[in-house]
Amino acid sequence: MSIPFVAVPSFAAPAPRHPVAGGSADVSGLVSADASELASADVSGLGPLAGYAASGPVTDLFVNGEAGLWLDSGRGLVHQPGWRCDEHALRELAVRLIALGGRHLDEATPCVDVRLADGIRVHAVLPPVSSTGTLLSIRLPRAERLGLAALATAGLFGAGEEATAQVARLRAAVHDRENLLITGAAGSGKTTLLAALLGEAPPDERIVAIEDVAELRIAHPHVVALEARQANLEGAGRIGLQGLLREALRMRPDRLVLGECRGEEVRELLAALNTGHDGGAGTLHANSLEDVPARLEALGALAGMTAEAVARQAVSAIGLVLHLERSAGSRRLAQIGRLALGARGHLVVEPA
Repeated sequence: MSIPFVAVPSFAAPAPRHPVAGGSADVSGLVSADASELASADVSGLGPLAGYAASGPVTDLFVNGEAGLWLDSGRGLVHQPGWRCDEHALRELAVRLIALGGRHLDEATPCVDVRLADGIRVHAVLPPVSSTGTLLSIRLPRAERLGLAALATAGLFGAGEEATAQVARLRAAVHDRENLLITGAAGSGKTTLLAALLGEAPPDERIVAIEDVAELRIAHPHVVALEARQANLEGAGRIGLQGLLREALRMRPDRLVLGECRGEEVRELLAALNTGHDGGAGTLHANSLEDVPARLEALGALAGMTAEAVARQAVSAIGLVLHLERSAGSRRLAQIGRLALGARGHLVVEPA
């Protein structure tokens, strides 16, 4: 079954009804005045999902097999009852989207993450890894590159004098070249805050950003972006985050950035930040500030590091830990901490 890819004529105000596989849906009720925020993202390649992606300030789309489609426009997930797509058509759509990102999705590689044009991120999972049919998770970037002032206006740092003080503190940390670790759950705004902080770096500095799938949109004149590559069909050609970190050190970065630390590359990152590469930054998944030491120790164990080695390296390498939380559709900077050595030499975090 072939799925036609339909171009949306205007992203500022999408057509009220958009054809989808197996039916059509009315999305006019989702259109808002903020739809222009995504104006520069070309969503036409999303095919039957394009109309939904262009229906206002949508940040995420989730297709859960034949169970349906959900959208997030910043107020939580909303089910779209008009979406219809059978499993065969959905699988073809997933394979095509992954191919647009230069990767392959099949029984041998049933879970793939790619970046499409304009920073659109697509993650797909095929059965039988997914027991509920083909899954698609699509994240749409904002057109603008948000700075600290814009995030403060949006309430990320609280309100009033508290927000002003937080922004001043973070700007000082960037200009003082403190190494920053931004933590939080998925969708809490880690990448957005990281990009805003890097945008505060002096324009004469060279930023080298390393990501598994490129998402950072940094308002800075000198950004070099490196993206990991999966193996080809013959199992060759893979370039992981560890290798990219080593390559980045040969590119004379003024600021070394790891978009997300999720594995044994933590060893290379801590080593680099301990050898004169100040002003670096990265993100880490963690449920709370108190969970950060355990997460770092777990990643260090994947690299063969002892808990004591992780603790000594992390305390020396990381200046501030910024923890973000998401609740009821809003995001906020919940805690700021510093890593320290505990009584037994293990890693602990102290409120800053």
